[in-house]
Amino acid sequence: MIVPAGFVFSNFTVGVIVVAALYFAREILVPITLAVLLSFVLAPLVRLLQRLRVPRSLAVIGAVAATLVASLSLTTMVMVEVDQLANDLPRYQSTLSDKMHNLRDTVGHAGLLNASNMLKNLDRELQDREDGAPTSQSLSGAPAGKTPIPVEVHQPVPGASETLVAMLQPLAVPFTTTAIIVIFLIFFLFQREDLRNRFIRLAGSDDLERTTAALDDAARRLSKLFLAQLMLNAIFGAVIGLGLAIIGVPSASLWGLLAAILRFVPYIGAILAAALPVALAAAVGRDWTMALWTIALFAVVEPLTGQIIEPLVCGRTAGLSPVAVVLAASFWTWLWGPLGLLLSTPLTLCLVVLARHVERLRFIDVMLGDEPALTPQQGAYQRMLTGDPIEAIEQARSFLKKGSIQNYYDEILLGALRLAVADAALGRLNDARLENIHQTVSEIVEDLAAHETPKITDSPEHTSEKGNVVNIGTSGHGQSVLCIPGLGRLDVCAALVVADVLKRQGVIARAAESPAVVEADNAGTICVCFLEDVTEARTDFTQRKLSRQAPSAKIVICMLGEPKDIKDGEEPGADVTSRSLKNVLLALKKNAAPSIRNEL
Repeated sequence: MIVPAGFVFSNFTVGVIVVAALYFAREILVPITLAVLLSFVLAPLVRLLQRLRVPRSLAVIGAVAATLVASLSLTTMVMVEVDQLANDLPRYQSTLSDKMHNLRDTVGHAGLLNASNMLKNLDRELQDREDGAPTSQSLSGAPAGKTPIPVEVHQPVPGASETLVAMLQPLAVPFTTTAIIVIFLIFFLFQREDLRNRFIRLAGSDDLERTTAALDDAARRLSKLFLAQLMLNAIFGAVIGLGLAIIGVPSASLWGLLAAILRFVPYIGAILAAALPVALAAAVGRDWTMALWTIALFAVVEPLTGQIIEPLVCGRTAGLSPVAVVLAASFWTWLWGPLGLLLSTPLTLCLVVLARHVERLRFIDVMLGDEPALTPQQGAYQRMLTGDPIEAIEQARSFLKKGSIQNYYDEILLGALRLAVADAALGRLNDARLENIHQTVSEIVEDLAAHETPKITDSPEHTSEKGNVVNIGTSGHGQSVLCIPGLGRLDVCAALVVADVLKRQGVIARAAESPAVVEADNAGTICVCFLEDVTEARTDFTQRKLSRQAPSAKIVICMLGEPKDIKDGEEPGADVTSRSLKNVLLALKKNAAPSIRNEL
């Protein structure tokens, strides 16, 4: 399908306008975004208070007040710790300098030291030449031999009002931002239902089911994500703070809080959180033991949290692919700075959830969501087209860990071949692609030949939980089953699959590349495999032709195209079976040559 140029240009224009609006309106959009995200975090607490018969107004005010008290307490703790750390920095600096000198003397090389001194002298000389040496002509035009009179400029002593303004000016921006966040947070919590209804009206009240599903999905995902990450990161920060305190790193509570906050930043947050404590440990300790213990603490706690605990707690709550997380972090950091980095994951999650329910934005879900980009059938077919069976074989082995080979053939391999049939009908497959498909299917069947057949009960017929596996017998002696293609190269692949399934059921079976081998073969039963939807006239013609070539053989036509439901009580016909390997085996059990039926 060719996309009109006007459609692409209009979408591109809208995207540019949206990005520009996000950038230039960031001063007001960032606080509003923080308020929205905090409302998702506090909404469960408000609902809990309401269940305890607390009035809604008191529940909202109480939740916001508790959040403010916790934030102010943490801010006060940070200020105290930073002030204490600033007073101790000169002592730490001298200790670190001594360590670096000792390290240089231990591992340094004479040539490297000489080169370092040379570079320092060269840099000093260049600085002197850039600054220029004072001369008699350069000193305010004063005659040579006379000393210039130094001039000092003193600012007037500021008044009380100017001092107060200078003290409050740095606090203006944080105070204003906090006030905006609190106001919008209270508003969102009070008007949550009303805002939801208005959004439904804007999105389209004619489709309440889809819009409600989108909002519920977004709210559920966001609430689970925020609460799980908040608790997990708080525990992570507490463990880091306690571990640093045991090691002896100063201001351990400050670094624990910083670790909890920075861990909201995906991938690099823990590394950033470890940098300052490691540097401080190197400056404080008499040797490098404290720094090494600090590195070990982060190296153990972060992988344990990220690779074991977090998947168990959060699971797939976020719904974002790793590439999406990295791209989102880069984009929102460029757009909104450090706050954008912290908000990148929840903002991208909101966008992906919205895209899942809006058709025009579905490409965003495909690019950034955690759902597989291709179905298992599409993935196998794509590998067939390239003639690379390795990934297809890995997919098959992964499937066989929880399913049977017959189920894999039915659900994935035949599904991939049906996609190939659809493309072949449109003339999209040349001879090279058809050969790639045949070779890949042959490699898959050959690789699975060594795979053990699942254990089956002793009953003559056994159906798995999915109803797809039929046990049709054990090894025996007698005439074989010959599987031949109905029309083209793709049907050869289907014949390979059917023959392999029959072998696993204890039947002597083989696949032929062409129907031309029928006359020279002594098969008791002939299975003709079609992937295309052929007409009844075609199947009748095939059956008459094969009956003339092999009069003593039983003919079973296998239609393995798109599956169709079979009504209750309906059994495959005497000569034609269709749509699944289960039906193929049932038809063979009923209609094959007597010796084959005995084996079945």
